[in-house]
Amino acid sequence: MATVLIVEDDKNTRLLTAARLKPYYTVLTACDGEEALDLFYKQHVDLIVADIMMPNMDGYELVRTLRSYHQDVPVIMLTAKDAFEDKRLGFSTGTDDYMTKPVNHEELLWRIEALLRRAKIHADKRIIIGAVTADSSNYTVSRADTADSIELPRKEFDLLFKLLSYPDVIFTKNQLLEDIWGYETDSDENTIKTHISRLRNKFDSWKEFQIVTVRGLGYKVTLSVSDKS
Repeated sequence: MATVLIVEDDKNTRLLTAARLKPYYTVLTACDGEEALDLFYKQHVDLIVADIMMPNMDGYELVRTLRSYHQDVPVIMLTAKDAFEDKRLGFSTGTDDYMTKPVNHEELLWRIEALLRRAKIHADKRIIIGAVTADSSNYTVSRADTADSIELPRKEFDLLFKLLSYPDVIFTKNQLLEDIWGYETDSDENTIKTHISRLRNKFDSWKEFQIVTVRGLGYKVTLSVSDKS
């Protein structure tokens, strides 16, 4: 069971959030950033849910401190503020996600699950979908139940890995170009179309996932198995 650290100076909010998360995670709590850091370095923590406005050390400074020591634990910031500048500052410090109070706890659970999944993908450098494994150490996509294994060119693999990391999330062609080819690339949207076509041809018979064109928007991957990790 993953461990979530809740950092919140308001006692009632802290207790309520902890109660909502405890059926799904091991929960630790702290009343400010200083106490959170002390707990973080004494116990294993998989994800942090932190308020911004706190005494002694606020949420911004907590995240800055963690990132300065190269700690890449996922962080969701909670705040009563909804201003663009506050969000910009939160993300610039290294925050992974941002929610405005009052928090919908069901949505918070979704966001925690998504961040933990992406953190696992980042740590393992592979994605497992049923019997299918996409392994970034050798750019292969293989199936455990057959001898099928396909080694992809780097860009094709990176494109597929990106889509598989965020199932059902739509990416525009420009987003994919910037993420995979970089801002300075001379490639255009036709490059994405060509690579998507090649991936579809190679994995047409693989039923665990499907690359879907969302007309006028971009591309996404849909999964046909529930035991994804």
